Parts: sequence; C-alpha cells; structure tokens
Amino acid sequence: MMTQTLPYPLLQALVGDEEVGALFSNEAELSAMLRTEAALAEAEARVDLISDEAARRIAEACGSFQPDWTGLAAGLAQDGVIVPAFVKQLRTAVGEAHAKAVHFGATSQDIIDTALMLRLKGVVEIFRHRLDVLTQTLRGLKDRDGATPLMAHTRMQQALPFAAADKIDTWIQPLERHREVLDVLVPRLLVVQLGGPVGTRAELKRRGDAVSNSMAEILGLGSAPSWHSQRDRIGEFAAFLSLLSGTLGKIGQDVALMAQNEVGEVRLATGGGSSAMPHKSNPVPAEVLVALARFNAGMLGTLHQALVHENERSGAAWTLEWMVLPQMVVATAAGLRSAQALVSGMSFCASKIRS
Repeated sequence: MMTQTLPYPLLQALVGDEEVGALFSNEAELSAMLRTEAALAEAEARVDLISDEAARRIAEACGSFQPDWTGLAAGLAQDGVIVPAFVKQLRTAVGEAHAKAVHFGATSQDIIDTALMLRLKGVVEIFRHRLDVLTQTLRGLKDRDGATPLMAHTRMQQALPFAAADKIDTWIQPLERHREVLDVLVPRLLVVQLGGPVGTRAELKRRGDAVSNSMAEILGLGSAPSWHSQRDRIGEFAAFLSLLSGTLGKIGQDVALMAQNEVGEVRLATGGGSSAMPHKSNPVPAEVLVALARFNAGMLGTLHQALVHENERSGAAWTLEWMVLPQMVVATAAGLRSAQALVSGMSFCASKIRS
C-alpha cells in the first residue's frame, strides 16, 4: 500500500484526512512491517525455532532499520510486493550470523497483512472516538433545538409537521448501530496473519499455532488460522465503511436540502463562497458528505472484486485490495470529520413552509 490514499494532494484538503491518512504512509507501513518481523522472531524464539540471540538481534535491527526506499520501490515494481526487497535489506542489517532467522517460516503475505491489521487497529480507535463525539454532539443539538417545528417531506413533497427531534433521531439511531457493529467486527478483523508459503504453517514444524498465538499477544491482535485467500474480513470491514459513509451522506443530504433559502429549516455557522455570486453561502460540509458516501458505495463494489482469489493466493486480487481499501478508510474518516464540523456549527429554525 505504498501509494497516496488520494490521487490529488490539493483535493485532500476537502475530502482527505491527515490523521488517518498518515496510517497509510510509506513510513507507517514500514514501521508496522518491522514490528511484525520483530514479533515473529520473538514468538519463534519462545518455541525454539530460532535462538534467543537471533531474536534479540532481529529486534535491534528492526528498531534501528534505515530503509533504502529506492531499492524497496524497485523491488515492489519487480516482485509485485515489497517484502522480498524489504527482507533482503533487513537481513543485511541483522548481519550474516543471524540472517537466516529473519522471516523464518513466513511469507510476504504474512507480513503485509499483519502490518495492515496493526494500522487498522489505529484506524478503529479513531473511528470509535469520532463516532462517540458525533453522536454526543447530535444529542446535544437535539436537547437544544429538538422542539423546533419542521415540515416532514416524503418523496421530496411536503408531508406532515414534526419536530427537529424527529429528524435528528433518524441520524443518531443508525450511528448507534454502526458503533455497535464496529465493536462486534473488530475481534474478527484485527487478527494476525501467519500461514507460511501456502497457508499450512508446515514450515514452522508443528509450532505454527503457538507462534501465531505469541505474535498476537506481542502485537495486541487476535490469533486466527491462516486467512491468505479468505478476504471476507476485509470485505466485511469495507462494507462497514460504505454503510457508515452512507449514513453520514444521508445527514449531509438532509442538511443541504433544509438549508435551501426557500426552506430555511437549518442555519449553518459558515458556508462556502462563490466566485461569481458573492451573496451565496454553499453548504460545503454537507455536500462533501454526500460525495464521500457515493464514492465509498462505488469503491465497495471494486473492493469486493478482491474477494475472488484464485487458489491459495492472487497477486491481482491482493493488489486491487491495496489500491482501494486505503481510499475507503480515508474517505470514511473524512466523512466523520466533516459531519462533526457540520453538526457542531448548525442550528434548526422553524420551517418557512406551512401546510
């Protein structure tokens, strides 16, 4: 995943997220890979697959590793995955005496997938916090403005009068469900990947399960059987991202409609300007939520194409996953950030529309 999470750096000011995007940087990925290799060595030393001295030396080298980025990029272009070039550089850093102990019994996918889980662990914590804050902000808005009379609309037509509290409930309730789903999903998602060349752990001499359990303990992840070609965890997480983005997009769409001059049911603290019409105040955060929801809905179908692995590993499906997942994660983070900015700076007004 050594690409920018969005293709246009300037556009990231609108639809990017610096905090979450940083978890998909080259440096963050390399750091997670080094943590994984160090944990692998420590776990293997515990069951006597490699010596304690080798594990210590690998940990030292991982802690001080200075990459040759040009070499890593060239290796990625040649091999389709960064790990062979990375392991070669790491073995050089470890030294000839313990070079063979580096990456022992593992395959490239073990390192890449476990490193991804380490970074998604950070993503999940950010999402939990932002969801909690957003839901709390919406509850505060409901307490303050909930009695404001509004006009309900069905199929874009006036329906019956109701109150702002009724509208806000339609935003809060799915967010609460998403928060519950996230807690259920996390134990299935955030697990170590360890399978060896073909996913059987045979190279670990019947100690593969013990190594996986130890790695999980060291890294603060769950342990699971090898899941090299079983990408349902990633697919389920992507579906969660799309659903959450869709809920945020619904909030944005509602606010954009309610902020129309002739409706006037919502007042925004700030709005976007126009180069040709200085009197306008455009509901930019609301529009961004709609755009991000549609983006992730489209990306979900592409990501789910990566579920189709031929046999025990697919280079094509794996590469597609790397291309799409970071963009979906960053888009979801941007949506949570934009939703918070929108909700914290809005207020309800009595509807101008009368039945």
